[in-house]
Amino acid sequence: MKQLICPISDEKINEQVTRLNAIIGILFVIAGFAFQSVFFLIFLTADFYIRGFTHLRFSPISYTSHWLTNTLRLGNKAIDKAPKIFAARLGFIMMLSVVILSLSGIKIAALILAGILVFFATLEFAFAVCVGCIIYTYLVLPFNK
Repeated sequence: MKQLICPISDEKINEQVTRLNAIIGILFVIAGFAFQSVFFLIFLTADFYIRGFTHLRFSPISYTSHWLTNTLRLGNKAIDKAPKIFAARLGFIMMLSVVILSLSGIKIAALILAGILVFFATLEFAFAVCVGCIIYTYLVLPFNK
């Protein structure tokens, strides 16, 4: 298997926070479809936007994850922040699509796309597998060379 190559930066982030971000994101997607409320989906989309495209230190979900990490004393495992920013940007694009599809009445396509996002987030939460790195390696990097 080809070696994965992720975006690199000098900034670090606590892996425990990113894993909690993933489970909270999963819960927002589930809540959005379970309660048939686009509010949860829009909130998650905005949160991904803040994490992926702004220089704010925290989004609402990452602030909550940070607080939970400290409260539960989960420790600190520093990892590179750039792959998580790339993953947040992908999450934003996916969630924006889910919101648009939901508001357009194309619920099955929204549900399928949200299911893919939940699958990716589950890999991050349960196994610390960053699908953003896989996508970057095989779909972005070849076009940047």
